[in-house]
Amino acid sequence: MDITFVLPHANLGGGTRVIAIYAERLSRLGHNVVVISTPQRSIPLQGKLRSVLRGEGWPRRVRRSPSHFDGVGLDHRVLDRWRPVCDADLPDADVVVATWWETAEWVASLAPEKGAKVYFLQHYEVHETQPIDRVKATWRLPIRKVVISQWLADIACNEFGDTDVSIVRNAVDEKQFFAPPRGKQDQPTVGMLYRPIEWKGCDIAIEAYRIAQSRIPNLRLVAFGTDDPMADPPLSEGARYSRFPAQDTIREIYASCDAWLFASRREGFGLPILEAMACRTPVIGTPAGAAPELLANGAGLLVKPGDPRDMAEAIERICAMDETEWAALSSRAHEVATGYTWDDAMDLFLDAMNRTIAKSRGTSDGVSTAPEQGNAWAR
Repeated sequence: MDITFVLPHANLGGGTRVIAIYAERLSRLGHNVVVISTPQRSIPLQGKLRSVLRGEGWPRRVRRSPSHFDGVGLDHRVLDRWRPVCDADLPDADVVVATWWETAEWVASLAPEKGAKVYFLQHYEVHETQPIDRVKATWRLPIRKVVISQWLADIACNEFGDTDVSIVRNAVDEKQFFAPPRGKQDQPTVGMLYRPIEWKGCDIAIEAYRIAQSRIPNLRLVAFGTDDPMADPPLSEGARYSRFPAQDTIREIYASCDAWLFASRREGFGLPILEAMACRTPVIGTPAGAAPELLANGAGLLVKPGDPRDMAEAIERICAMDETEWAALSSRAHEVATGYTWDDAMDLFLDAMNRTIAKSRGTSDGVSTAPEQGNAWAR
Protein backbone atom coordinates (compact mmCIF):
# COMPACT_ATOMS: atom_id res chain seq x y z
CA MET A 1 0.00 0.00 0.00
CA ASP A 2 1.27 3.53 -0.83
CA ILE A 3 0.47 5.94 2.01
CA THR A 4 1.21 9.66 2.30
CA PHE A 5 1.00 11.57 5.58
CA VAL A 6 0.56 15.34 5.35
CA LEU A 7 1.72 17.30 8.40
CA PRO A 8 2.14 20.91 9.37
CA HIS A 9 5.51 21.68 10.97
CA ALA A 10 6.93 18.38 12.31
CA ASN A 11 8.27 18.69 15.86
CA LEU A 12 8.83 16.83 19.11
CA GLY A 13 5.20 17.06 20.24
CA GLY A 14 3.15 14.06 21.28
CA GLY A 15 0.92 14.27 18.22
CA THR A 16 3.89 14.14 15.88
CA ARG A 17 5.26 11.19 17.82
CA VAL A 18 2.04 9.20 17.28
CA ILE A 19 2.11 9.90 13.53
CA ALA A 20 5.78 8.90 13.39
CA ILE A 21 5.00 5.62 15.18
CA TYR A 22 2.35 4.72 12.58
CA ALA A 23 4.52 5.81 9.67
CA GLU A 24 7.53 3.83 10.88
CA ARG A 25 5.50 0.70 11.66
CA LEU A 26 3.74 0.84 8.30
CA SER A 27 7.12 1.11 6.60
CA ARG A 28 8.46 -1.89 8.55
CA LEU A 29 5.42 -3.88 7.41
CA GLY A 30 6.42 -3.26 3.80
CA HIS A 31 4.14 -0.35 2.93
CA ASN A 32 5.55 2.58 0.95
CA VAL A 33 5.28 5.60 3.25
CA VAL A 34 5.98 9.23 2.37
CA VAL A 35 5.73 12.07 4.90
CA ILE A 36 5.17 15.62 3.66
CA SER A 37 5.54 18.53 6.10
CA THR A 38 6.04 22.27 6.02
CA PRO A 39 8.86 24.19 7.67
CA GLN A 40 7.98 26.20 10.74
CA ARG A 41 5.64 29.07 9.97
CA SER A 42 7.15 32.54 10.27
CA ILE A 43 6.20 34.34 13.47
CA PRO A 44 3.95 37.34 12.71
CA LEU A 45 5.09 40.81 13.75
CA GLN A 46 2.60 40.91 16.63
CA GLY A 47 4.03 37.69 18.03
CA LYS A 48 7.57 39.00 17.74
CA LEU A 49 6.62 42.16 19.64
CA ARG A 50 4.99 40.07 22.39
CA SER A 51 8.22 38.10 22.69
CA VAL A 52 10.18 41.33 23.20
CA LEU A 53 7.70 42.60 25.80
CA ARG A 54 8.02 39.31 27.70
CA GLY A 55 11.76 39.90 27.87
CA GLU A 56 12.52 36.96 25.55
CA GLY A 57 14.06 39.08 22.80
CA TRP A 58 13.40 39.15 19.07
CA PRO A 59 12.69 35.52 18.03
CA ARG A 60 14.87 33.92 15.42
CA ARG A 61 13.27 31.89 12.67
CA VAL A 62 14.08 28.20 12.87
CA ARG A 63 13.87 26.61 9.44
CA ARG A 64 14.29 23.03 10.58
CA SER A 65 13.82 21.97 14.18
CA PRO A 66 14.14 18.46 15.64
CA SER A 67 11.21 16.10 15.18
CA HIS A 68 10.19 12.51 15.88
CA PHE A 69 10.91 11.71 12.21
CA ASP A 70 14.63 12.33 12.61
CA GLY A 71 16.78 9.25 12.24
CA VAL A 72 13.97 6.75 11.62
CA GLY A 73 14.74 6.15 7.95
CA LEU A 74 11.45 7.42 6.51
CA ASP A 75 11.00 9.38 3.30
CA HIS A 76 10.29 12.74 4.97
CA ARG A 77 10.01 15.65 2.55
CA VAL A 78 9.95 19.18 3.98
CA LEU A 79 8.62 21.93 1.70
CA ASP A 80 10.88 24.83 0.79
CA ARG A 81 8.65 27.25 2.73
CA TRP A 82 5.41 27.29 4.67
CA ARG A 83 2.51 27.06 2.22
CA PRO A 84 -0.45 24.81 1.50
CA VAL A 85 0.43 21.40 0.09
CA CYS A 86 -0.64 20.85 -3.51
CA ASP A 87 -0.77 17.94 -5.97
CA ALA A 88 2.76 18.59 -7.24
CA ASP A 89 4.18 18.00 -3.75
CA LEU A 90 2.77 14.48 -3.35
CA PRO A 91 3.29 11.18 -5.11
CA ASP A 92 0.27 9.24 -6.31
CA ALA A 93 -0.84 6.88 -3.54
CA ASP A 94 -3.57 4.59 -2.25
CA VAL A 95 -4.22 6.73 0.84
CA VAL A 96 -3.40 10.30 1.84
CA VAL A 97 -3.75 11.18 5.53
CA ALA A 98 -4.43 14.68 6.86
CA THR A 99 -3.17 15.16 10.42
CA TRP A 100 -4.28 18.70 11.39
CA TRP A 101 -7.17 20.97 10.48
CA GLU A 102 -5.15 23.00 7.95
CA THR A 103 -3.82 19.85 6.31
CA ALA A 104 -7.42 18.60 6.06
CA GLU A 105 -8.24 21.67 3.96
CA TRP A 106 -5.26 20.90 1.72
CA VAL A 107 -5.97 17.18 1.42
CA ALA A 108 -9.63 17.83 0.57
CA SER A 109 -8.55 19.67 -2.57
CA LEU A 110 -6.08 17.04 -3.82
CA ALA A 111 -6.70 15.03 -6.98
CA PRO A 112 -8.12 11.51 -6.57
CA GLU A 113 -4.81 10.05 -7.78
CA LYS A 114 -3.17 11.23 -4.57
CA GLY A 115 -5.13 8.63 -2.63
CA ALA A 116 -8.32 7.96 -0.74
CA LYS A 117 -8.62 10.68 1.90
CA VAL A 118 -8.36 10.12 5.65
CA TYR A 119 -8.51 12.71 8.45
CA PHE A 120 -6.49 11.52 11.46
CA LEU A 121 -7.80 13.50 14.43
CA GLN A 122 -5.89 13.73 17.70
CA HIS A 123 -7.72 16.76 19.10
CA TYR A 124 -10.64 19.10 18.61
CA GLU A 125 -8.65 22.25 17.88
CA VAL A 126 -11.29 24.85 18.79
CA HIS A 127 -8.80 26.97 20.74
CA GLU A 128 -8.73 30.74 20.85
CA THR A 129 -5.48 30.68 18.85
CA GLN A 130 -7.20 28.93 15.93
CA PRO A 131 -9.93 30.07 13.47
CA ILE A 132 -12.72 28.07 15.06
CA ASP A 133 -15.15 28.27 12.12
CA ARG A 134 -12.52 26.84 9.77
CA VAL A 135 -11.60 24.11 12.25
CA LYS A 136 -15.23 23.04 12.53
CA ALA A 137 -15.64 23.16 8.75
CA THR A 138 -12.95 20.50 8.37
CA TRP A 139 -15.04 18.14 10.53
CA ARG A 140 -17.81 18.48 7.92
CA LEU A 141 -15.56 17.53 5.00
CA PRO A 142 -16.50 14.26 3.23
CA ILE A 143 -13.30 12.60 4.47
CA ARG A 144 -13.20 9.46 6.62
CA LYS A 145 -12.25 10.29 10.21
CA VAL A 146 -9.91 8.22 12.33
CA VAL A 147 -9.93 9.40 15.95
CA ILE A 148 -7.92 8.41 19.01
CA SER A 149 -10.57 8.57 21.74
CA GLN A 150 -14.25 8.07 22.36
CA TRP A 151 -14.53 11.77 23.21
CA LEU A 152 -13.56 12.72 19.65
CA ALA A 153 -15.92 10.11 18.18
CA ASP A 154 -18.73 11.61 20.27
CA ILE A 155 -17.94 15.08 18.91
CA ALA A 156 -18.05 13.76 15.34
CA CYS A 157 -21.44 12.14 16.01
CA ASN A 158 -23.14 14.69 18.26
CA GLU A 159 -21.91 17.93 16.70
CA PHE A 160 -21.41 16.94 13.05
CA GLY A 161 -23.72 13.95 12.54
CA ASP A 162 -20.88 11.65 11.43
CA THR A 163 -21.27 8.12 12.77
CA ASP A 164 -18.89 6.44 10.30
CA VAL A 165 -15.78 7.06 12.39
CA SER A 166 -12.93 4.68 13.23
CA ILE A 167 -11.61 4.77 16.80
CA VAL A 168 -7.94 3.82 16.96
CA ARG A 169 -6.69 4.47 20.45
CA ASN A 170 -3.07 5.21 21.25
CA ALA A 171 -0.84 2.66 22.92
CA VAL A 172 2.49 2.98 24.70
CA ASP A 173 5.94 1.79 23.70
CA GLU A 174 6.92 -0.65 26.43
CA LYS A 175 10.55 -0.57 25.30
CA GLN A 176 10.59 3.16 26.01
CA PHE A 177 8.29 3.47 29.02
CA PHE A 178 8.66 0.79 31.68
CA ALA A 179 9.66 0.29 35.30
CA PRO A 180 10.02 -2.69 37.63
CA PRO A 181 7.54 -3.13 40.49
CA ARG A 182 8.36 -0.78 43.37
CA GLY A 183 7.02 0.70 46.57
CA LYS A 184 6.07 4.26 47.42
CA GLN A 185 8.73 6.97 47.34
CA ASP A 186 10.64 7.75 50.54
CA GLN A 187 9.51 11.34 50.03
CA PRO A 188 5.91 11.72 48.78
CA THR A 189 6.21 12.84 45.15
CA VAL A 190 3.80 13.89 42.40
CA GLY A 191 4.64 14.78 38.82
CA MET A 192 3.17 16.71 35.91
CA LEU A 193 3.81 17.79 32.33
CA TYR A 194 4.46 21.52 32.24
CA ARG A 195 3.01 23.19 29.17
CA PRO A 196 1.76 26.73 29.86
CA ILE A 197 -1.29 26.85 27.62
CA GLU A 198 -4.79 27.23 29.05
CA TRP A 199 -6.36 23.94 27.97
CA LYS A 200 -3.49 21.84 29.36
CA GLY A 201 -4.56 22.84 32.89
CA CYS A 202 -1.08 23.37 34.37
CA ASP A 203 -2.55 26.00 36.68
CA ILE A 204 -4.96 23.40 38.07
CA ALA A 205 -2.21 20.85 38.77
CA ILE A 206 0.10 23.46 40.33
CA GLU A 207 -2.67 24.79 42.59
CA ALA A 208 -3.64 21.23 43.57
CA TYR A 209 -0.02 20.58 44.55
CA ARG A 210 0.10 23.80 46.56
CA ILE A 211 -3.05 22.84 48.48
CA ALA A 212 -1.84 19.29 49.10
CA GLN A 213 1.60 20.54 50.20
CA SER A 214 -0.03 22.65 52.90
CA ARG A 215 -1.21 19.36 54.43
CA ILE A 216 1.78 17.19 53.43
CA PRO A 217 4.74 19.51 54.11
CA ASN A 218 7.39 17.24 52.57
CA LEU A 219 5.42 16.68 49.34
CA ARG A 220 7.66 17.10 46.29
CA LEU A 221 6.76 18.14 42.73
CA VAL A 222 8.68 17.04 39.64
CA ALA A 223 7.84 18.16 36.10
CA PHE A 224 9.14 18.17 32.56
CA GLY A 225 8.28 19.99 29.37
CA THR A 226 9.62 21.86 26.35
CA ASP A 227 8.96 25.40 27.61
CA ASP A 228 10.95 27.61 29.91
CA PRO A 229 9.04 28.07 33.20
CA MET A 230 6.87 31.17 32.96
CA ALA A 231 5.31 33.57 35.43
CA ASP A 232 1.84 32.32 34.50
CA PRO A 233 1.38 29.63 35.59
CA PRO A 234 4.50 29.55 37.79
CA LEU A 235 6.01 26.29 38.90
CA SER A 236 5.96 25.98 42.68
CA GLU A 237 9.10 26.99 44.52
CA GLY A 238 11.36 23.99 44.98
CA ALA A 239 9.83 22.02 42.09
CA ARG A 240 12.33 19.96 40.11
CA TYR A 241 11.93 20.79 36.42
CA SER A 242 13.55 19.16 33.38
CA ARG A 243 13.35 20.96 30.04
CA PHE A 244 13.69 18.80 26.90
CA PRO A 245 14.72 15.72 28.87
CA ALA A 246 16.04 12.64 27.09
CA GLN A 247 13.54 9.81 26.66
CA ASP A 248 15.31 7.69 29.29
CA THR A 249 15.08 10.63 31.69
CA ILE A 250 11.33 10.97 31.06
CA ARG A 251 10.87 7.33 32.03
CA GLU A 252 12.84 7.97 35.22
CA ILE A 253 10.74 11.03 36.02
CA TYR A 254 7.52 9.03 35.73
CA ALA A 255 8.94 6.23 37.88
CA SER A 256 10.07 8.68 40.57
CA CYS A 257 6.47 9.63 41.41
CA ASP A 258 3.75 8.25 43.66
CA ALA A 259 1.14 9.84 41.37
CA TRP A 260 1.06 11.66 38.05
CA LEU A 261 -1.21 14.71 37.67
CA PHE A 262 -3.22 15.05 34.47
CA ALA A 263 -5.27 18.25 34.71
CA SER A 264 -6.24 19.05 31.11
CA ARG A 265 -9.43 20.99 30.48
CA ARG A 266 -9.64 19.55 26.94
CA GLU A 267 -7.52 16.83 25.41
CA GLY A 268 -7.67 14.59 22.37
CA PHE A 269 -6.04 11.74 24.26
CA GLY A 270 -3.39 12.51 26.88
CA LEU A 271 -0.32 10.37 26.15
CA PRO A 272 1.37 11.14 29.51
CA ILE A 273 -1.43 9.16 31.19
CA LEU A 274 -0.40 5.97 29.40
CA GLU A 275 3.32 6.66 29.72
CA ALA A 276 3.10 7.20 33.47
CA MET A 277 0.94 4.10 33.94
CA ALA A 278 3.38 2.01 31.90
CA CYS A 279 6.03 3.17 34.41
CA ARG A 280 3.75 1.87 37.21
CA THR A 281 2.75 5.35 38.36
CA PRO A 282 -0.95 5.82 39.19
CA VAL A 283 -2.58 8.83 37.53
CA ILE A 284 -4.90 11.43 39.05
CA GLY A 285 -6.80 12.86 36.10
CA THR A 286 -9.59 15.14 35.01
CA PRO A 287 -12.18 13.57 32.66
CA ALA A 288 -10.55 14.82 29.46
CA GLY A 289 -9.38 12.86 26.42
CA ALA A 290 -8.97 9.16 27.14
CA ALA A 291 -8.74 9.60 30.93
CA PRO A 292 -12.29 8.31 31.64
CA GLU A 293 -11.50 5.09 29.73
CA LEU A 294 -7.95 4.64 31.01
CA LEU A 295 -8.63 5.36 34.67
CA ALA A 296 -11.79 3.29 34.95
CA ASN A 297 -11.94 0.06 36.94
CA GLY A 298 -9.40 1.00 39.57
CA ALA A 299 -6.52 2.02 37.28
CA GLY A 300 -6.34 5.56 38.68
CA LEU A 301 -8.36 8.36 40.23
CA LEU A 302 -10.72 10.59 38.25
CA VAL A 303 -11.39 14.03 39.74
CA LYS A 304 -13.79 16.86 38.98
CA PRO A 305 -12.85 18.95 35.92
CA GLY A 306 -11.16 22.25 36.72
CA ASP A 307 -11.20 21.61 40.47
CA PRO A 308 -7.75 21.83 42.13
CA ARG A 309 -9.21 21.09 45.57
CA ASP A 310 -10.62 17.78 44.39
CA MET A 311 -7.28 16.93 42.79
CA ALA A 312 -5.48 17.89 46.02
CA GLU A 313 -7.73 15.54 47.99
CA ALA A 314 -6.86 12.75 45.53
CA ILE A 315 -3.15 13.47 46.08
CA GLU A 316 -3.73 13.14 49.82
CA ARG A 317 -5.59 9.85 49.34
CA ILE A 318 -2.76 8.31 47.37
CA CYS A 319 -0.09 9.61 49.75
CA ALA A 320 -2.06 8.15 52.69
CA MET A 321 -2.25 4.67 51.14
CA ASP A 322 -0.25 1.92 52.77
CA GLU A 323 2.27 -0.01 50.68
CA THR A 324 -0.19 -2.79 49.83
CA GLU A 325 -2.91 -0.41 48.64
CA TRP A 326 -0.49 1.66 46.58
CA ALA A 327 1.15 -1.42 45.04
CA ALA A 328 -2.26 -2.72 43.94
CA LEU A 329 -3.09 0.62 42.30
CA SER A 330 0.35 0.74 40.65
CA SER A 331 -0.03 -2.82 39.36
CA ARG A 332 -3.49 -2.14 37.94
CA ALA A 333 -2.25 1.01 36.18
CA HIS A 334 0.56 -0.98 34.55
CA GLU A 335 -1.82 -3.79 33.56
CA VAL A 336 -4.17 -1.39 31.80
CA ALA A 337 -1.39 0.52 30.05
CA THR A 338 0.23 -2.62 28.65
CA GLY A 339 -2.95 -4.58 27.87
CA TYR A 340 -3.40 -2.82 24.53
CA THR A 341 -0.37 -2.52 22.26
CA TRP A 342 0.77 -0.61 19.19
CA ASP A 343 0.30 -3.87 17.28
CA ASP A 344 -3.39 -3.75 18.25
CA ALA A 345 -3.57 -0.11 17.19
CA MET A 346 -1.76 -0.85 13.92
CA ASP A 347 -4.32 -3.54 13.01
CA LEU A 348 -7.15 -1.07 13.55
CA PHE A 349 -5.36 1.71 11.66
CA LEU A 350 -4.80 -0.54 8.65
CA ASP A 351 -8.42 -1.67 8.79
CA ALA A 352 -9.52 1.97 8.60
CA MET A 353 -7.20 2.55 5.61
CA ASN A 354 -8.55 -0.52 3.81
CA ARG A 355 -12.15 0.52 4.39
CA THR A 356 -11.40 4.01 3.08
CA ILE A 357 -9.76 2.64 -0.08
CA ALA A 358 -12.61 0.20 -0.68
CA LYS A 359 -15.23 2.94 -0.28
CA SER A 360 -13.36 5.29 -2.63
CA ARG A 361 -13.25 2.54 -5.26
CA GLY A 362 -16.81 1.41 -4.69
CA THR A 363 -15.75 -2.10 -3.68
CA SER A 364 -15.44 -4.18 -0.53
CA ASP A 365 -12.07 -5.67 -1.51
CA GLY A 366 -9.43 -5.67 1.17
CA VAL A 367 -11.82 -4.76 3.96
CA SER A 368 -11.14 -6.51 7.24
CA THR A 369 -14.01 -8.24 8.95
CA ALA A 370 -12.46 -7.68 12.39
CA PRO A 371 -14.91 -6.09 14.83
CA GLU A 372 -14.42 -2.52 16.03
CA GLN A 373 -12.02 -2.38 18.98
CA GLY A 374 -13.89 -1.84 22.22
CA ASN A 375 -12.50 -0.48 25.47
CA ALA A 376 -9.36 -2.61 25.52
CA TRP A 377 -8.20 -0.96 28.72
CA ALA A 378 -11.16 -2.35 30.64
CA ARG A 379 -9.87 -5.92 30.22
